[in-house]
Amino acid sequence: MEQLSAGKKLDRAFEKLGKEKSLSFELDLDTDAASLKALDATSDPEPGDEIPDEAAELLSGAKVSVTVESRKPIEESGEKDYVGMAMKISGPDGELIEYRVVGDYTYIRTDVDAVGKALGAPVPAAGDLPPEAGGLKKVLEGEWVKFKTEEMEKAGAGMGAEPGAKPSPEPSLDAGTQKKLLEALRETIAREVDFTTSGGEDGTEHVTATAPFRTLITELFDEIRPLTGDLPPGVELPTAKDLKDVPDTKVTADFTLRNGELAEVNVDLAKLAEDAKVKKFGLVLRMSEGTKPTAPAGATELDMEELMGGFAGAMADEEGLGDEGLADESVDEGFEEDFPADDAA
Repeated sequence: MEQLSAGKKLDRAFEKLGKEKSLSFELDLDTDAASLKALDATSDPEPGDEIPDEAAELLSGAKVSVTVESRKPIEESGEKDYVGMAMKISGPDGELIEYRVVGDYTYIRTDVDAVGKALGAPVPAAGDLPPEAGGLKKVLEGEWVKFKTEEMEKAGAGMGAEPGAKPSPEPSLDAGTQKKLLEALRETIAREVDFTTSGGEDGTEHVTATAPFRTLITELFDEIRPLTGDLPPGVELPTAKDLKDVPDTKVTADFTLRNGELAEVNVDLAKLAEDAKVKKFGLVLRMSEGTKPTAPAGATELDMEELMGGFAGAMADEEGLGDEGLADESVDEGFEEDFPADDAA
């Protein structure tokens, strides 16, 4: 009875989430820099390609906060039903990137220096940019900027497209396929996952789910495979052969329920590394009451063409290219000559 009872409690907690019209959660890695460097070493990187210390420190303390708001319950929502979205990425020393979509506009601010240092890719100082790069200066100074979301989508769709070509529609899943995928997930979990439950204080309860990792994902993809024809073009599912080297170590997820509602999920993945040096590696998901994404005050509006031109100019200056470097050649030819593939890699 415990298996059925614990699984049902978890199922009902997810059903409650689906009925909400707004949802907020925070995701972070439960790890440390030493474990990340040890995990990176298991991939046998080329000399000089190892994860930098700064990046390991940043990732070990990074958190991603997300909020979505819809006109309908989340489980019934399609792309056009969402009226607001916000995402914030924070590091050990504060916020790195914040992104909001409210109404017709997308808002962004970034701590460019912190991101550049962590990735080993320093960016130019705002004062070094030419006057025509005014919008880009605001970005480099870490201020809020905004632009029309539709213009951003058009610019992104047009990059690399033939002149006059119409952008392809974005791949998406219809409601029927989403429901089938969810049912496949539920069936796999019910068959392969062992549940236990334990009580806590003040209406808190823990549901622990344990399953062998390779068996779980292999069975899940086997359930999804008949739906391949309903998936967006280009989506390829891994075969059993692709998954044969995945560790079959048992993975444990701990779900914290408060008064029947999902409050937190902890997944311990350290054993999957199969390396004793990876002592701490997990994922933590914390749920919170949905908040309405709002437009930040004082954001500077940018023109997408101006912004992209400013980035191109800044990149050219960083690489020591003047106006003459691209004067007599096409953009593609100039890029290939000045940024050869071997150097980019």
